[in-house]
Amino acid sequence: MVFKKTRGRMLAACAALCVLPIQKALAQDEVGIPRGSDAPAVEIDDLDGGTVNLADFIGARPVLLEFWATWCEQCEALAPRIDRAVEAYGDQVAFFAVAVGVGQSKRAVRRHVERHSPAYSFLFDSNGAAVRAYQAPTTAYVVIVDAAGKVAYTGVGGNQDIEAALETTVGGDPTRR
Repeated sequence: MVFKKTRGRMLAACAALCVLPIQKALAQDEVGIPRGSDAPAVEIDDLDGGTVNLADFIGARPVLLEFWATWCEQCEALAPRIDRAVEAYGDQVAFFAVAVGVGQSKRAVRRHVERHSPAYSFLFDSNGAAVRAYQAPTTAYVVIVDAAGKVAYTGVGGNQDIEAALETTVGGDPTRR
């Protein structure tokens, strides 16, 4: 009995030691596509059966991509921050939610959009091309690409300061214009 308790504590400690570096990396935004790299131009399905080529946006103005899912609690927590960013920077930045094709259908994403009427475009990464190209480690992963087409910001989780990241990328506080 003592062996089982000790073994359980040791396994819990090992698991914690394995998770801490991952959590630290996520907190420090050291995941996904490297900052400063060229943003990949990927074609992604829209919700109406067409495709959107990110090359049409990258390099023309800043672009924000959120890798998203209907089942993602962190995405739900991040939604008000994205909404505020769209309100502040919507005329200067192209905003896209990239719905990952894992555990959800295009139909489920369409229903979500119909219910919530977001002020930005939702795309469906049915074959995972965008996930691979942007090295998305998880959902609630945000990539901001600057106007020159370089990755300027990456972050993970529901408490990212999207407006501050955009302020740095776009330059200046939009409320002061």
